[in-house]
Amino acid sequence: MDIRKVKKLIELLEASSVDEIEIKEGEESVRISRNKGMTMAAPMAAPLMPAPMAPAPAAQVAAPAAPEVGSASSANAVKSPMVGTFYRSPGPEAAAFVEVGQSVRAGDVLCIVEAMKMMNQIEADHAGTVTAIHAENGEPVEFDQPLITVE
Repeated sequence: MDIRKVKKLIELLEASSVDEIEIKEGEESVRISRNKGMTMAAPMAAPLMPAPMAPAPAAQVAAPAAPEVGSASSANAVKSPMVGTFYRSPGPEAAAFVEVGQSVRAGDVLCIVEAMKMMNQIEADHAGTVTAIHAENGEPVEFDQPLITVE
């Protein structure tokens, strides 16, 4: 089911006095219910929402990254602003945006985090030298996970 359809359903629910709506398309279904003024989307089919699986791996994925980032460099780490997939280059055959040892300026693109089919460029917030790349190309990343250290 298309995310735009789900968003439209949420908008329709908010504009009406209906408390819950459920839509089925083939094997997929989605139930949206209003709970104390908040709108919640709760899919009934696994393909719609892998998010319930995301919190468990988050702890497992973040834990190995922690030893790589020392306490001194964690302040300089560029962190993921969202959950998504980390990419070092703009395309499969393209060169990486940055390499360890490369100098960057504030605003330079360091990597891409893909979320919901949107490619989000992650930029350096300060000038410096790339000292570490903490995420693997094509691997999932969590919110606030260190991606690249710029010192």
